[in-house]
Amino acid sequence: MTSKTKAFVGELIAECVAVFIIIVFGDSVAAMYSLYDPSPYKLAYWGVCIVWGLGVTTAIYVTGAVSGTHANPAVTLALACFRNFSWKKVIPYWVAQVVGGFLGAAIVYTLFSPVIDHYAAVHHLDRLHDGAGAGVFFTHPGDFVTPMHAFVDEIILTAMLLLGIFAITCEYNTQAPQANSGALIIGLLVAIIGASAGYLEAWAINPARDFGPRLFCFFAGWGGTALPSPQNYWWVPIAGPLIGGLVGAGLYQGLLKPFMPSQSRSTTTARD
Repeated sequence: MTSKTKAFVGELIAECVAVFIIIVFGDSVAAMYSLYDPSPYKLAYWGVCIVWGLGVTTAIYVTGAVSGTHANPAVTLALACFRNFSWKKVIPYWVAQVVGGFLGAAIVYTLFSPVIDHYAAVHHLDRLHDGAGAGVFFTHPGDFVTPMHAFVDEIILTAMLLLGIFAITCEYNTQAPQANSGALIIGLLVAIIGASAGYLEAWAINPARDFGPRLFCFFAGWGGTALPSPQNYWWVPIAGPLIGGLVGAGLYQGLLKPFMPSQSRSTTTARD
């Protein structure tokens, strides 16, 4: 194995591990929120958002030095379009991210399966027909929200995510945090999105975060309630974030980056 190939394998492992970490923490707090009565989070929803955000922060600290921690197909696609990330790596990164989501869901299932079974029994539900406990693992439209409305929501919310990520990681942004604190700010950004709009459709904003656990649940007894899911919802948290990521990244690159002080000075110097 050449050093270049070895480095690429390391990147794929890191992407898998990053999403794995996010799902282990995020889906576990979703289980704490939805399966227990009284839930420790029902009157403290901000705590759920913080756990998801800190899961992202932890994933970045663990894997960032290896792969840059995209941990999200929407991020990978946006970086390929706007920041010269290799197109040859896009599909392998996506696969690694989905595998990480699948494995993370398997761990959460290992932890909470007795609680899921108890929840289903108490509420006279089953996985295959009623999707008992499905909200622990993957997203669905909230009250009064149709799949098409959720699709628009996911575009908007993921655009906000990528707008923030591109700003936080921009080398010309003099107000951006330094590298060691950038992970915390990105985690808080995820938490803010969840706290402000999470009830709409559980703020997937990441195709791997939804599809990896959804795929696991398909094989773990949820069947059609996972894939294709009621109203064929499965595609919404995939397509919406991919489109939204391009919108948010494009807005930053086109509307803000050209006016960053360092970028403006370098452009002026090159002209002179």
